[in-house]
Amino acid sequence: MTETITGKSEKNYITPSGLQRLRDELRFLLTRERPAVTQVVAWAAGNGDRSENADYQYGKRRLRQIDRRIRFLTRRIDAAEVVDPEARRAGRAATHVFFGATVRYADASGTERVVSIVGVDEVDLERNHISWVSPLARALMKAGPGDTVVVHAPGGAQRLEILSVNYGRIPMAPFTEPPGAEAASKA
Repeated sequence: MTETITGKSEKNYITPSGLQRLRDELRFLLTRERPAVTQVVAWAAGNGDRSENADYQYGKRRLRQIDRRIRFLTRRIDAAEVVDPEARRAGRAATHVFFGATVRYADASGTERVVSIVGVDEVDLERNHISWVSPLARALMKAGPGDTVVVHAPGGAQRLEILSVNYGRIPMAPFTEPPGAEAASKA
């Protein structure tokens, strides 16, 4: 469990592929990014006056950012509670919306949409991956095909009809190194 801004403990539900993505980013930071930036800082420190040394100052700032991200990822990974959507294919869970579901629904105008309910660290709106704590996901939870739910959003209440609920592997975008990371690690 992780502590939220309000001080409440909240489980860090995550899919297996989402956890792998966090681990890949942590591994990259520990084995490539941090050592490369440390090397640049060491080189810059040897160039004399550190107060006017932009490479040194930027490098130290970047190290602090990397270390913050490493601490964050470590906490999220340690608190992760892995839920495999493929394991929910049998029983009541297979026909009702829970974490890991891919849900097809229609709004009042008949427009159909598909969303997958994932952990907060896996949200990707381009892929229609929404957090299990979002208003839409909370409204869909425990409902099944044919059910109508009401989503309370800033634009007002909206009625949605659930058309189908499926469980299976949710494709995630893999962790990719940021642009320029390879050049930084060779510096």
